[in-house]
Amino acid sequence: MTKKDQDTDVKFIQALAEVLTINDLAEVRVKREYGADSTLDVRVTRAFAPSSSHISTISQPQTLAPVPSAIQETPLIDNSSSDDPASLAGAVSSPMVGTVYLQAEPGSNPFISVGDKISEGQTILIIEAMKTMNQIPAPKSGKVARILVDDGTPVEFGTPLIIIE
Repeated sequence: MTKKDQDTDVKFIQALAEVLTINDLAEVRVKREYGADSTLDVRVTRAFAPSSSHISTISQPQTLAPVPSAIQETPLIDNSSSDDPASLAGAVSSPMVGTVYLQAEPGSNPFISVGDKISEGQTILIIEAMKTMNQIPAPKSGKVARILVDDGTPVEFGTPLIIIE
């Protein structure tokens, strides 16, 4: 790779970072092929604090916090007056930033479905972070009331994933 190509790539990556900020995005991934043996595969991400008003709303950027060793479960709150899924009783939040997968591999059965009875420790989904597949266990036994994320979507630390009754 020549110095000119390297400078062009750096400018391209900086432009992608600007696209993230301007469009308030969490992630952009681009793959450029220059020839048979020369490619540029770039993934630019930003970390966001979880929003308290709505799942898809993105708030101010923040630095990444260390990943806790256990799933956080939201305390029981009267959910009759709130539209925020994170405030619902039995909400299971993401312990890390990554991409959610609801099944072990494409085309296989999902780990859980709405209405399933699950037991504590059972894998409910996978979060891919830094090319590592992290199995997320159920923090308690119960019935899956809602699945709040779609397969293949990025999540932030604290994003509500599912509701267990």
